[in-house]
Amino acid sequence: MREDTRISFQNDKKLDVTYERLQHGAVSLQCFAIYLSERWGIPRYEYILDQIDVFKSRVMTTAGGVRWMRWKEEAAELEQEIGSVHPASKAGQIPWGLLSVEGADGFEGSLFYVRMCYEMGVRFLGITWNYANWAADGVLEKRDGGFTEKGKKLIELCNEIGLLLDVSHLSPTGFWELTERTERPFIASHSNAKSICPHPRNLTDEQIRAIVAMDGRIGMTFVPWFVREGGEKPVRPEELLPHIEHFCSLGGQNSLMIGSDFDGIDAWIQGLEHPGRYPEFAELLCKHYSEELVRKWFSGNALSYLKRHLPESEGMHGKPVK
Repeated sequence: MREDTRISFQNDKKLDVTYERLQHGAVSLQCFAIYLSERWGIPRYEYILDQIDVFKSRVMTTAGGVRWMRWKEEAAELEQEIGSVHPASKAGQIPWGLLSVEGADGFEGSLFYVRMCYEMGVRFLGITWNYANWAADGVLEKRDGGFTEKGKKLIELCNEIGLLLDVSHLSPTGFWELTERTERPFIASHSNAKSICPHPRNLTDEQIRAIVAMDGRIGMTFVPWFVREGGEKPVRPEELLPHIEHFCSLGGQNSLMIGSDFDGIDAWIQGLEHPGRYPEFAELLCKHYSEELVRKWFSGNALSYLKRHLPESEGMHGKPVK
């Protein structure tokens, strides 16, 4: 949307996630990722600001509206609104939006810029994309380094202000270093189980157990090559079931949520191409699991995390963030 001002969030087919599809899929909360494309050259802070402006001026103002979630009180408000995993009871509901930044590159090494983005409403930070930046190494960086000295200060700042951290693209060494340094449980926003599909972006059993132990969250992703090796046949929604089963076998039933990666992919699971297909996916899961578990994966686990770890709104006025 930053690259093409003609794209409408209402119903533009260039997007996976649109307002109409959120309504059709009965989606109550969508995370909107600020991502700095490699096409734009050297990452700059202004590119992050541009996308915050796109969210405010072109997403929130869509006919029907999108509410901006920033505080734990708002997560509690949404929890009260949530009904069944089935869409009928939520038709016409105004969805909420969360803002995240994928990759700290655009902060240009400035912790002041990070703090300012938090104050402007960003609530999640994916520390790296796939490669190294000023804070840490990404998962595809061959040297597999951890955090730089400034990256360690970034962890301290995020813990202090309540900016939640996301490890989906972080190097293995960085992952384990963060488990030792963070005071708040982190998330892996869009990763699957490496034991089921051995892609480097997926999580090992040890990483899954570590996230579960700290009461973090894991968003299962719909990137086809993170679901199944090989691209000869289209990936079907049923092929997510072994990942779900594996997460549950490691104690992750209360940590699992929907991670998708919509609008971050150029190939899709057949039958799960956009959020308007969630009702069918919910029906599929309910054939294999209890409705209570499916509710947790579609909303309960994410909301319990947000209620616990988003800052209280009084933090905006100079009082301690809890």
